[in-house]
Amino acid sequence: MAQKTMCVSQEGPANALALNRENNQVVIAGRNVFKVFSIEEEGFSESCNLRVGKNLNLNFSCNDVAWNTLEDSTLATAATNGAVVLWNLGKPSRSKQQHVFMDHKRTVNKVSFHPTEAHWLISGSQDGTMKCFDIRMREATRTFMSNTESIRDVQFSPHNSLTAFAAVSENGNVQLWDVRRPDKCTHQYTAHSGPVFACDWHPECNWLATASRDKTIKVWDPSGGSSGKPVLEYTISTIASVGRIKWRPQRKHHIASCALVVDSSINVWDIRRPYIPFASFKEHKDVATGLAWRGDPQVFLSVSRDCTLVHHVFKDATRPADQANPQGISLNPAGDVAFASRISTNNVPFSAKLQGYLRKSHLTSEQFCQATSSMHLYSVKAIRETRCFVESARRYILNGRPLAEMCDHNAGVAKDLGRHQVSLVWSIIKTLYWSSRGGPGDTNPPSTAAVSGSLREENSASNEITTVGTVVSAAGCETEQRSVRSGGGVLGVSTATNGDVSGTGGTVDGGGEPFPTEEEPEIDETTEIFQNGVHFGLPSFSKAPMTQGDFFFGDGEMDPLDMDTGLGVGNTVGVGGGLLSGVGVINGGSQVGPGGGAADEWMLPSEAFPLRHEILDRSPPPETFPNHLEPSEQETQAVAVEEQPAPLLNVSALTAPLMWDCGNVVADALRHHASLGDVQMAASALLVLGEKRRGLNIDEATQEHWMLGYIDVLGRHELYNVASQVIQLSWLPNVNQLSQQSTTYYTCCGNCEKPLLRTGWLCDRCHSSESSLCGVCHQVVKGLYAWCQGCAHGGHIHHIQQWLTTNKHCPSGCGHLCEYN
Repeated sequence: MAQKTMCVSQEGPANALALNRENNQVVIAGRNVFKVFSIEEEGFSESCNLRVGKNLNLNFSCNDVAWNTLEDSTLATAATNGAVVLWNLGKPSRSKQQHVFMDHKRTVNKVSFHPTEAHWLISGSQDGTMKCFDIRMREATRTFMSNTESIRDVQFSPHNSLTAFAAVSENGNVQLWDVRRPDKCTHQYTAHSGPVFACDWHPECNWLATASRDKTIKVWDPSGGSSGKPVLEYTISTIASVGRIKWRPQRKHHIASCALVVDSSINVWDIRRPYIPFASFKEHKDVATGLAWRGDPQVFLSVSRDCTLVHHVFKDATRPADQANPQGISLNPAGDVAFASRISTNNVPFSAKLQGYLRKSHLTSEQFCQATSSMHLYSVKAIRETRCFVESARRYILNGRPLAEMCDHNAGVAKDLGRHQVSLVWSIIKTLYWSSRGGPGDTNPPSTAAVSGSLREENSASNEITTVGTVVSAAGCETEQRSVRSGGGVLGVSTATNGDVSGTGGTVDGGGEPFPTEEEPEIDETTEIFQNGVHFGLPSFSKAPMTQGDFFFGDGEMDPLDMDTGLGVGNTVGVGGGLLSGVGVINGGSQVGPGGGAADEWMLPSEAFPLRHEILDRSPPPETFPNHLEPSEQETQAVAVEEQPAPLLNVSALTAPLMWDCGNVVADALRHHASLGDVQMAASALLVLGEKRRGLNIDEATQEHWMLGYIDVLGRHELYNVASQVIQLSWLPNVNQLSQQSTTYYTCCGNCEKPLLRTGWLCDRCHSSESSLCGVCHQVVKGLYAWCQGCAHGGHIHHIQQWLTTNKHCPSGCGHLCEYN
């Protein structure tokens, strides 16, 4: 027998394979391939191609193939057109087809010969029937009705009786039959939660292994001991749906399997260690479709969708247990931590070593990977963090309100729970990302005009601009001079009653024509301004952005600059009763004309002294200012001066302030909380920020990790509504698609056990709704149905609730003490 891995490629994928009695020939069959190979020391040798002839019809398209256990020349195939075909390799003609059984109405999935009675052939079809053929009589002797949609596998039992066989179907049931009683099966039980694709009897003990789409392999004892019912002995969990299984010869606890999808490897399992394969073979590039042992536990063959036939040797297998992580950790919702680690087994006593030497040596490949481990459990005494997490998840607001309101609410929730650091982070996020005129986190920053308008409206103590007012004393029109500071300089303006005005940096005559003096400062340090015959020396504002200033007059009195009313400087009554009249910037400057030139405009009020001149602007009516006089009185007291169109301040361009990017600071804060295990803060902040999260510079993989971690913890605490909201609000495709995963529960009729396909209350087979009747009102339940898992009786959910308020027994009268959760 060949003891090395060999491979041969074909023109098409094979669906099944079978070995002859001597295990030196193998037949492979598929939709487009049907060949017999001889297995030699150096490789495969094709001995016969059965897919030949003039009429290559669907009889040559095979789902399964079986080799007669006694006669090497007899083969049987299950065709896709519902035919069971017999083949005779000893025929001298080119076509080896011997007989065709057309008893099935639909595709045949499986054929199997009896292990000792070579003339018995049994088949299972998608029409829900099984037929037993006597190949000597060339007819079907018995038909077995399974009352299911499709039979996926059927196998004769090598134990107990010569007449027993097992059949598995797509509804998850396993049926045990006696060939002599085709009317009814001897046992039937539900083995899996999904379709069962394969079964195999153990060659040594009375065990039946079944494989299903629910990703499990189960080992059953059909005899069931004293109870008489089948007993589940072992369960193996796999990573994909299982399509084929075969017990390993001479190894009681080993079974081989291949997946139906996803996994292309062939795994050999030890049923005593069901979570990791004992050995794995990875020669195939696509999923395997069939396997068969050569009678030797070290060698087997397999076919795959990658169009290859492979001869496997056990010494070339990989051992997943050797690559397993020797440490493990797990957390429960209460915060307890379980830690498992490997224990060194190097310190073996000498007596144990001596017994090992005297004992018969085993192959290394046949033994378990020695792995001894210990587990430590660390319990958390305080449950405050768990309580805070649950309460925060329930009370947080993640969408539907303005950002500031959500941040304030969430900060309040965190503060109530004693999480002051989290509350502070929420407050900082609100401060940085919310503003009535756009903030640092605003995706649409304001324009230059908007920025300058904002600067004029805000009070700034750092850049204070002070304007000098003209003070008229009550002692006889003497000139007073006030000096106030602006930034780093002193502005001084003096006014006289005779029209001669002297100011810092220049002189203006009665006609308003300026002429320079020797003390005139440089032009880049002082801006020359002539307004209403008054010369001002003000610092240049081209070097700093203009902001709102505070204006101080008199002995500490202050009135803010009112830009909205159009006045450059507010009119303020001084301490001594005098009127302080400020110079303003009004759309390019204040305009005044000679006496009475602007009769339609309102006049500034005066107390006991005449005004210096009339101020003409577009300010609101005088009713908005206190202590105003009638227009007739103002006209008599107003003194007209020559109109000067020059503005007080002429700023040609205003540079917009640079916006501070706060995204990195917020991102660092979220990463800090995530590193501390507070993934709730990181995920909730991303949801609340909405589109502003783009400025955080957090990669999508990290965001997905936070979101999935938060959803997982919510699931551990059974906060499914909050988890569903997080999934719905997520912007990440891998997170959002979690809501598209559905859960389906299949219900069956209580009479015929056929699945209810169209409705949940009417059976299509027996046309009965008896199993859907309410136990209280005896009417058909077409909405929510509540039932007891003990007696299976139920009814309308509100009827059951009312019944259980006063009763404990089942409303149907069966006497069961029902419990409804």
